[in-house]
Amino acid sequence: MPRNPTVVRTVPALRRAVDALRARKATIALVPTMGALHDGHVSLVRLAKRRAKRVIVSIFVNPTQFAPTEDFGSYPRTWKEDVAKLAAEDVDLIWHPEVKAMYPDGFATRIVPEGPATAGLEDRFRPHFFGGVATVVGKLFTQCRPDVAIFGEKDFQQLRVVTQMAADLDLGVKVIGSKTVRERDGLAMSSRNVYLSPEQRQAAPTLHRVMKDTAARLRAGEGTAAAMAAGAASITEAGFVLDYLEVRHAATLAPIGSLKDGPMRMLVAARLGSTRLIDNIAV
Repeated sequence: MPRNPTVVRTVPALRRAVDALRARKATIALVPTMGALHDGHVSLVRLAKRRAKRVIVSIFVNPTQFAPTEDFGSYPRTWKEDVAKLAAEDVDLIWHPEVKAMYPDGFATRIVPEGPATAGLEDRFRPHFFGGVATVVGKLFTQCRPDVAIFGEKDFQQLRVVTQMAADLDLGVKVIGSKTVRERDGLAMSSRNVYLSPEQRQAAPTLHRVMKDTAARLRAGEGTAAAMAAGAASITEAGFVLDYLEVRHAATLAPIGSLKDGPMRMLVAARLGSTRLIDNIAV
Protein backbone atom coordinates (compact mmCIF):
# COMPACT_ATOMS: atom_id res chain seq x y z
CA MET A 1 0.00 0.00 0.00
CA PRO A 2 1.39 3.42 -0.94
CA ARG A 3 1.61 5.89 1.90
CA ASN A 4 -0.49 9.03 1.68
CA PRO A 5 1.52 12.23 1.21
CA THR A 6 1.41 14.88 3.88
CA VAL A 7 -1.17 17.53 2.94
CA VAL A 8 -0.76 21.11 4.14
CA ARG A 9 -3.20 23.98 3.57
CA THR A 10 -1.72 26.97 5.40
CA VAL A 11 1.52 28.86 4.91
CA PRO A 12 2.78 28.25 8.49
CA ALA A 13 2.16 24.51 8.12
CA LEU A 14 3.94 24.53 4.78
CA ARG A 15 6.95 26.30 6.26
CA ARG A 16 7.20 23.71 9.02
CA ALA A 17 6.96 20.88 6.52
CA VAL A 18 9.57 22.39 4.20
CA ASP A 19 11.86 23.10 7.16
CA ALA A 20 11.62 19.43 8.12
CA LEU A 21 12.63 18.37 4.61
CA ARG A 22 15.46 20.91 4.55
CA ALA A 23 16.73 19.77 7.98
CA ARG A 24 17.71 16.49 6.34
CA LYS A 25 19.72 18.34 3.68
CA ALA A 26 17.36 16.98 1.04
CA THR A 27 17.05 18.56 -2.37
CA ILE A 28 13.47 19.54 -3.19
CA ALA A 29 11.59 19.52 -6.48
CA LEU A 30 8.28 21.34 -6.91
CA VAL A 31 5.61 20.35 -9.43
CA PRO A 32 3.01 23.15 -9.63
CA THR A 33 -0.42 21.96 -10.80
CA MET A 34 -4.07 22.98 -10.76
CA GLY A 35 -5.14 19.41 -10.01
CA ALA A 36 -7.32 17.24 -12.28
CA LEU A 37 -4.17 15.19 -12.67
CA HIS A 38 -3.55 12.95 -15.68
CA ASP A 39 -0.61 10.95 -17.02
CA GLY A 40 1.09 14.13 -18.17
CA HIS A 41 1.23 15.35 -14.58
CA VAL A 42 2.45 11.94 -13.43
CA SER A 43 5.35 12.26 -15.89
CA LEU A 44 6.26 15.60 -14.27
CA VAL A 45 6.30 13.97 -10.84
CA ARG A 46 8.51 11.15 -12.09
CA LEU A 47 10.97 13.62 -13.58
CA ALA A 48 10.92 15.55 -10.29
CA LYS A 49 11.84 12.37 -8.42
CA ARG A 50 14.81 11.88 -10.71
CA ARG A 51 16.01 15.44 -10.12
CA ALA A 52 15.58 15.75 -6.34
CA LYS A 53 15.35 13.72 -3.15
CA ARG A 54 11.97 15.09 -2.06
CA VAL A 55 8.96 16.12 -4.14
CA ILE A 56 6.29 18.71 -3.38
CA VAL A 57 3.22 18.94 -5.61
CA SER A 58 1.05 22.02 -5.36
CA ILE A 59 -2.64 21.77 -6.24
CA PHE A 60 -4.22 25.20 -6.55
CA VAL A 61 -6.71 26.44 -9.13
CA ASN A 62 -5.40 29.98 -9.39
CA PRO A 63 -8.20 32.52 -9.90
CA THR A 64 -5.89 35.33 -11.02
CA GLN A 65 -5.02 33.60 -14.29
CA PHE A 66 -8.66 33.24 -15.34
CA ALA A 67 -10.66 36.02 -17.00
CA PRO A 68 -14.27 36.51 -15.83
CA THR A 69 -15.49 34.78 -19.00
CA GLU A 70 -13.25 31.73 -18.54
CA ASP A 71 -13.75 28.42 -16.76
CA PHE A 72 -12.52 29.01 -13.20
CA GLY A 73 -15.79 27.82 -11.67
CA SER A 74 -16.11 24.75 -13.89
CA TYR A 75 -12.43 23.78 -14.08
CA PRO A 76 -12.21 20.05 -13.21
CA ARG A 77 -11.52 19.38 -9.54
CA THR A 78 -10.74 15.75 -8.66
CA TRP A 79 -9.14 15.94 -5.22
CA LYS A 80 -9.54 12.31 -4.06
CA GLU A 81 -8.29 10.92 -7.37
CA ASP A 82 -5.38 13.38 -7.37
CA VAL A 83 -4.24 12.33 -3.89
CA ALA A 84 -4.43 8.67 -4.89
CA LYS A 85 -2.27 9.30 -7.97
CA LEU A 86 0.31 11.22 -5.94
CA ALA A 87 0.35 8.57 -3.22
CA ALA A 88 1.06 5.93 -5.87
CA GLU A 89 4.06 8.03 -6.98
CA ASP A 90 5.33 8.36 -3.38
CA VAL A 91 5.13 12.17 -3.35
CA ASP A 92 6.30 13.65 -0.05
CA LEU A 93 4.11 16.73 0.34
CA ILE A 94 0.98 18.24 -1.22
CA TRP A 95 0.52 21.99 -0.89
CA HIS A 96 -3.23 22.58 -1.26
CA PRO A 97 -4.06 26.10 -0.07
CA GLU A 98 -7.41 27.85 -0.08
CA VAL A 99 -7.67 31.02 -2.17
CA LYS A 100 -7.56 33.15 0.99
CA ALA A 101 -4.26 31.55 2.01
CA MET A 102 -2.70 32.61 -1.28
CA TYR A 103 -4.46 35.95 -1.64
CA PRO A 104 -5.45 37.15 1.83
CA ASP A 105 -7.49 40.30 2.38
CA GLY A 106 -5.39 43.31 1.44
CA PHE A 107 -3.18 41.42 -1.03
CA ALA A 108 -1.84 44.12 -3.34
CA THR A 109 1.31 42.91 -5.10
CA ARG A 110 1.55 41.51 -8.61
CA ILE A 111 4.38 40.35 -10.86
CA VAL A 112 4.01 41.79 -14.36
CA PRO A 113 6.28 39.80 -16.71
CA GLU A 114 7.54 41.07 -20.04
CA GLY A 115 9.85 39.42 -22.59
CA PRO A 116 8.33 36.06 -23.56
CA ALA A 117 5.10 37.04 -21.76
CA THR A 118 4.49 39.71 -24.39
CA ALA A 119 5.39 37.65 -27.46
CA GLY A 120 1.97 38.05 -29.06
CA LEU A 121 0.85 34.43 -28.64
CA GLU A 122 -1.26 33.50 -25.60
CA ASP A 123 -0.95 37.06 -24.30
CA ARG A 124 -2.76 38.36 -27.40
CA PHE A 125 -5.86 36.34 -26.52
CA ARG A 126 -5.51 36.11 -22.72
CA PRO A 127 -3.85 39.40 -21.68
CA HIS A 128 -4.52 38.71 -18.00
CA PHE A 129 -2.95 35.26 -18.02
CA PHE A 130 0.78 35.62 -17.51
CA GLY A 131 0.49 38.23 -14.77
CA GLY A 132 -1.60 35.71 -12.83
CA VAL A 133 0.78 32.85 -13.62
CA ALA A 134 3.91 34.80 -12.71
CA THR A 135 2.44 36.02 -9.44
CA VAL A 136 1.25 32.62 -8.25
CA VAL A 137 4.42 30.82 -9.38
CA GLY A 138 6.57 33.47 -7.69
CA LYS A 139 4.63 32.83 -4.50
CA LEU A 140 4.93 29.04 -4.88
CA PHE A 141 8.69 29.34 -5.32
CA THR A 142 9.14 31.50 -2.22
CA GLN A 143 6.73 29.36 -0.18
CA CYS A 144 8.14 25.95 -1.11
CA ARG A 145 11.80 26.98 -1.62
CA PRO A 146 12.52 24.23 -4.15
CA ASP A 147 15.86 23.61 -5.81
CA VAL A 148 14.14 22.69 -9.08
CA ALA A 149 10.64 23.13 -10.48
CA ILE A 150 9.13 21.01 -13.23
CA PHE A 151 6.79 22.41 -15.88
CA GLY A 152 5.33 20.72 -18.93
CA GLU A 153 6.37 21.83 -22.40
CA LYS A 154 2.75 21.75 -23.57
CA ASP A 155 2.34 25.24 -22.11
CA PHE A 156 5.50 26.36 -23.88
CA GLN A 157 5.10 30.12 -23.56
CA GLN A 158 4.35 29.66 -19.85
CA LEU A 159 7.55 27.60 -19.50
CA ARG A 160 9.55 30.41 -21.09
CA VAL A 161 7.88 33.05 -18.90
CA VAL A 162 8.52 31.15 -15.67
CA THR A 163 12.12 30.38 -16.65
CA GLN A 164 12.77 34.06 -17.38
CA MET A 165 11.13 35.18 -14.14
CA ALA A 166 13.13 32.77 -11.99
CA ALA A 167 16.37 33.99 -13.57
CA ASP A 168 15.51 37.70 -13.53
CA LEU A 169 14.41 37.69 -9.87
CA ASP A 170 17.29 35.48 -8.65
CA LEU A 171 14.82 33.06 -7.08
CA GLY A 172 17.39 30.25 -6.88
CA VAL A 173 15.12 27.76 -8.63
CA LYS A 174 16.16 25.82 -11.71
CA VAL A 175 13.14 25.51 -14.01
CA ILE A 176 13.08 22.27 -16.02
CA GLY A 177 10.77 21.58 -18.93
CA SER A 178 9.28 18.11 -19.40
CA LYS A 179 8.19 16.73 -22.75
CA THR A 180 4.51 16.81 -23.64
CA VAL A 181 2.70 13.55 -22.97
CA ARG A 182 0.22 12.58 -25.69
CA GLU A 183 -2.66 10.24 -26.20
CA ARG A 184 -2.06 7.45 -28.71
CA ASP A 185 -3.60 9.55 -31.49
CA GLY A 186 -1.29 12.50 -30.77
CA LEU A 187 -3.60 14.76 -28.76
CA ALA A 188 -1.66 16.50 -26.01
CA MET A 189 -2.95 15.48 -22.59
CA SER A 190 -4.81 18.28 -20.84
CA SER A 191 -7.24 18.52 -17.94
CA ARG A 192 -9.57 20.43 -20.26
CA ASN A 193 -9.84 17.53 -22.74
CA VAL A 194 -12.78 16.29 -20.64
CA TYR A 195 -14.80 19.18 -22.10
CA LEU A 196 -14.63 17.69 -25.61
CA SER A 197 -17.67 15.92 -27.05
CA PRO A 198 -17.03 12.53 -28.71
CA GLU A 199 -17.07 14.17 -32.14
CA GLN A 200 -14.72 16.94 -31.01
CA ARG A 201 -12.41 14.42 -29.39
CA GLN A 202 -12.16 12.63 -32.73
CA ALA A 203 -11.20 15.88 -34.49
CA ALA A 204 -8.82 17.19 -31.79
CA PRO A 205 -5.66 15.27 -32.90
CA THR A 206 -5.77 17.28 -36.13
CA LEU A 207 -3.76 20.02 -34.40
CA HIS A 208 -0.78 17.78 -33.77
CA ARG A 209 -1.03 16.11 -37.16
CA VAL A 210 -1.07 19.45 -39.00
CA MET A 211 1.86 20.75 -36.98
CA LYS A 212 3.92 17.67 -37.82
CA ASP A 213 3.07 17.98 -41.51
CA THR A 214 3.85 21.70 -41.54
CA ALA A 215 7.17 21.18 -39.74
CA ALA A 216 8.13 18.56 -42.33
CA ARG A 217 7.39 21.06 -45.11
CA LEU A 218 9.58 23.67 -43.42
CA ARG A 219 12.43 21.21 -42.98
CA ALA A 220 12.11 20.31 -46.68
CA GLY A 221 12.74 23.94 -47.58
CA GLU A 222 9.25 25.28 -48.25
CA GLY A 223 8.83 28.99 -47.50
CA THR A 224 7.58 29.78 -44.02
CA ALA A 225 4.62 31.93 -45.09
CA ALA A 226 3.28 29.36 -47.56
CA ALA A 227 3.72 26.39 -45.21
CA MET A 228 2.08 28.17 -42.28
CA ALA A 229 -0.83 29.40 -44.40
CA ALA A 230 -1.48 25.86 -45.62
CA GLY A 231 -1.37 24.55 -42.05
CA ALA A 232 -3.77 27.23 -40.83
CA ALA A 233 -6.19 26.38 -43.65
CA SER A 234 -6.09 22.68 -42.73
CA ILE A 235 -6.90 23.44 -39.09
CA THR A 236 -9.81 25.69 -40.03
CA GLU A 237 -11.17 23.15 -42.50
CA ALA A 238 -11.22 20.54 -39.72
CA GLY A 239 -13.72 22.67 -37.80
CA PHE A 240 -11.46 24.63 -35.46
CA VAL A 241 -11.59 28.36 -34.83
CA LEU A 242 -7.89 29.20 -35.04
CA ASP A 243 -6.33 31.76 -32.69
CA TYR A 244 -2.79 31.31 -33.98
CA LEU A 245 -0.40 28.93 -35.69
CA GLU A 246 3.09 30.38 -35.61
CA VAL A 247 6.77 29.50 -35.64
CA ARG A 248 8.96 31.35 -33.15
CA HIS A 249 12.52 31.24 -31.86
CA ALA A 250 12.49 28.42 -29.32
CA ALA A 251 14.40 30.37 -26.67
CA THR A 252 13.01 33.91 -27.00
CA LEU A 253 9.68 33.35 -28.78
CA ALA A 254 10.64 36.17 -31.12
CA PRO A 255 9.37 35.88 -34.72
CA ILE A 256 11.73 33.87 -36.87
CA GLY A 257 11.97 33.56 -40.64
CA SER A 258 13.59 30.20 -41.23
CA LEU A 259 15.45 27.32 -39.63
CA LYS A 260 18.80 28.99 -40.31
CA ASP A 261 17.80 31.85 -37.97
CA GLY A 262 17.85 29.58 -34.91
CA PRO A 263 15.94 26.76 -33.22
CA MET A 264 12.24 26.90 -34.13
CA ARG A 265 9.16 26.09 -32.10
CA MET A 266 5.74 25.83 -33.71
CA LEU A 267 2.85 26.86 -31.46
CA VAL A 268 -0.89 26.59 -31.98
CA ALA A 269 -4.07 27.59 -30.17
CA ALA A 270 -7.55 26.85 -31.49
CA ARG A 271 -11.09 26.25 -30.30
CA LEU A 272 -13.33 23.27 -30.85
CA GLY A 273 -16.74 24.41 -29.70
CA SER A 274 -16.18 25.95 -26.28
CA THR A 275 -12.90 24.10 -25.63
CA ARG A 276 -9.64 25.89 -26.31
CA LEU A 277 -6.67 23.65 -27.08
CA ILE A 278 -3.00 24.61 -27.21
CA ASP A 279 -0.01 22.61 -28.40
CA ASN A 280 3.50 23.02 -29.74
CA ILE A 281 6.35 21.03 -31.27
CA ALA A 282 10.00 21.55 -32.11
CA VAL A 283 10.59 22.09 -35.83
